Amino acid sequence: MLKNEKGQAVAPKTVTMTKKDFEDQGNTRVYWLGGGGAMINDHGTVIMIDPLLEGFDMSLLIDMPIDVKDVPHVDAILVSHIDNDHYSRPTCRDLKDVCKEYHSSYYVASLMKEECGLDGIGHDIGDHLQINDIDVELTPADHAWQNQVAKYNYRIWEDREYCGFYVKTPTKKIWYVGDSKLLNCQLHMDPPDVMFFDFADNPVHIGLENAYKLANTYPNTKLVLIHWGSVDAPEASAFNGNPQDILDNVVNPERVVILAPGEEYVVD
Repeated sequence: MLKNEKGQAVAPKTVTMTKKDFEDQGNTRVYWLGGGGAMINDHGTVIMIDPLLEGFDMSLLIDMPIDVKDVPHVDAILVSHIDNDHYSRPTCRDLKDVCKEYHSSYYVASLMKEECGLDGIGHDIGDHLQINDIDVELTPADHAWQNQVAKYNYRIWEDREYCGFYVKTPTKKIWYVGDSKLLNCQLHMDPPDVMFFDFADNPVHIGLENAYKLANTYPNTKLVLIHWGSVDAPEASAFNGNPQDILDNVVNPERVVILAPGEEYVVD
C-alpha cells in the first residue's frame, strides 16, 4: 500500500471521469469519488452520495475525479449528515442545474434550503424514497459527535440526523453504511452485493475491530473502501485508514475493492 512521507496510506492516482461515466452502459457501476463520496450509475440512473468535488476546508492528497461544471446530469444527491466532508455546500449548490433531487434527513434538508436555496427533501430513518426504478432506504447511524464538544452545544444533535443509504436497484443491493459507530441493527441487514465501507479506526466512526465484525457478517459482500487516503491530516484517525488492515483481517479478502477516486467498479 502506497504511503507518503507522513506515513499516511494514500489513494491510487485519480481517474478522471467523463460523460461516459454518467451514461447507460447496460450495467450497474459504482464509483468512489474520494473521501466519503460515492456514485452509483444503474443503467443510466445516476445517484451521488455525499459528493465533495470542491471547496473543502482541509488540504487534500488527491485530485478530484471531475469538476462540477463537467457533470452532465445527476438524478439525485443523497447526503448522510451535516459534516462538511459529507455535506459539501459548494458542491450541492453548484450542481443544482443538473441535479433533479436532493435527499437527506429533515435537518440537513432544511439547511439545504436555508444555505443553498435548494429544494432539499427531508426524511426520517427507515423512510423509503424512489429514484426512477431504484428504492432507497435511510438506515440508522450513530455519529452525533457534536454533543460531546462544547462549541456545538447550541443545540441537541439527534441520531435521526445521521444515516446511511440502502439502495435497491431492480437487480442489485448497494449499502452506503455512512459514518457510524457499529450498531446491532447493522449486523442484521439483507446482505448487500456491495458496501461502501468506512473502516476508520476512530471512536466516532466504526473502529477497526468493529469494521472487521461488520465485514465478516456479510462474507460475500464486495467492500468498496471509502473515507481513506484523501485528506492531508496525518494526525486525524478519521481520515487515515489503511486498506491493508482490511485485507489482513476479513474473510474472503479478494472481495475487497480498492478503487482510485473516479475509477469504476462494475457490480457483477
